[in-house]
Amino acid sequence: MATTATSPLFSLSSLSASLPSPTRPPSSLPIRSLSPRACLSASLPFASPLGGFGNWASTSSAGRWRKRGLEVVCEATTGRRPDSVKKRERQNDRHRIRNHARKAEMRTRMKKVFRALEKLRKKADAQPEEIIEIEKMISEAYKAIDKTVKVGAMHRNTGNHRKSRLARRKKAIEILRGWYVPNAEPAAAA
Repeated sequence: MATTATSPLFSLSSLSASLPSPTRPPSSLPIRSLSPRACLSASLPFASPLGGFGNWASTSSAGRWRKRGLEVVCEATTGRRPDSVKKRERQNDRHRIRNHARKAEMRTRMKKVFRALEKLRKKADAQPEEIIEIEKMISEAYKAIDKTVKVGAMHRNTGNHRKSRLARRKKAIEILRGWYVPNAEPAAAA
């Protein structure tokens, strides 16, 4: 008695007689309408035309419409993911960790500037020379923001918004202390 080996590829051309129309795919197909061999093949855990990864209306090689009827071909998957997927996951993990570190450094530097400006605002006998130290801290915060934007961990507009916040806060303290007086009249255009 000769036994036939089951191939990972199988054809279900016998389904065309049980389908209502070859132009409209059925929403669900009962297993009773399949041949016994097709039932066995369709119940395997890999992609099947009855659900999962199979698609009746697909135009790919996994299932396609023909003029004379429906021919569905399903391939068995090995369960192994390609190496490119694993590499991409490793890269994503590395980039996520680096981007988080860059953002954390940027936020820390911004908080230091805000705390120093708040301390300067509350100080009773503040001197104009004290703002120089804060300007150095603002410069370091700008550098951290620019690095974060350059590597793509943050959008350019978000970086500009954060730098603007730092500059506005500093200018508000200078105006409060009287170290900066904004022009009352804009310069006349020539």
